[in-house]
Amino acid sequence: MKLTKPTSEIFIPDGIDVDKALERTTHLGIGAHPDDLEIMGYAGIYECFLKKDKWFTGVVTTNGVGSLRTGIYANYTDDEMQKIRRIEQKKAAIVGEYSAVIFLDYSSSEIKSPQSTDPIEDIKQLIIKTKPQIIYTHNPADKHDTHVATMIKTLIALKQLPKEFLPQKIYGCECWRDLDWMLDEDKIVFDVSERDNIAMSLVGLFDSQISGGKRYDLATIARRRANATFYASHNVDIATYMIYAIDLTPVITESLDIIEYTTQFIERFKNDVIQRLKKMM
Repeated sequence: MKLTKPTSEIFIPDGIDVDKALERTTHLGIGAHPDDLEIMGYAGIYECFLKKDKWFTGVVTTNGVGSLRTGIYANYTDDEMQKIRRIEQKKAAIVGEYSAVIFLDYSSSEIKSPQSTDPIEDIKQLIIKTKPQIIYTHNPADKHDTHVATMIKTLIALKQLPKEFLPQKIYGCECWRDLDWMLDEDKIVFDVSERDNIAMSLVGLFDSQISGGKRYDLATIARRRANATFYASHNVDIATYMIYAIDLTPVITESLDIIEYTTQFIERFKNDVIQRLKKMM
């Protein structure tokens, strides 16, 4: 298959034929930057790890050029940072035993531009080729513009596809904002309690980001642990680590407006807070 950017790349960790690697995909993660897949798409990685009948493929939409850089990376040029971040993502794909990882190599401005349609076409091609059962992307209330733009372009791509290519489920996951703005009963909950060593290793491989001053490795695991502990106030923990997601499937299957769909959950949360306060006054 031919992607738009000449600098795009499809990396296959086990060296199998590209078509076969894409066709065996069952779970597809679509993230904005190198390391987003390991943070927000880990439920899919976890589900497929060491499974012969389940395979995770990741898509990275941007080149990741705008990252922080200090220490050993302080004097790296933009081109050098792009290269190191791609290498780190490939390492994660090997450790996580992904079927494939695809680098679309767009700039953040291209992803964020509503007029930019090439990323949509690339995403459509990849969904058609992989026909995943489940798609993981960013959640609509993420506070990183490029994350939200990646999610929007994914939804647009899905809305343009025939029904036979649509996944069973589409999840918006936690990265640059968690899902505490949703009621517990509205959240999708993934139990990822086993193999915390793999979870920490995957995020820890992105040394350019961690050494750049952001301990994503510690924060990601801590969030999942906190999710599990604070999930239910009057029950013992049912898991050690949890990932939350919002079910975005109705946005596609019922042709819903993403703004209205998202804000209805915020309104439900608002009403819950109001009712609890009133009850105690």
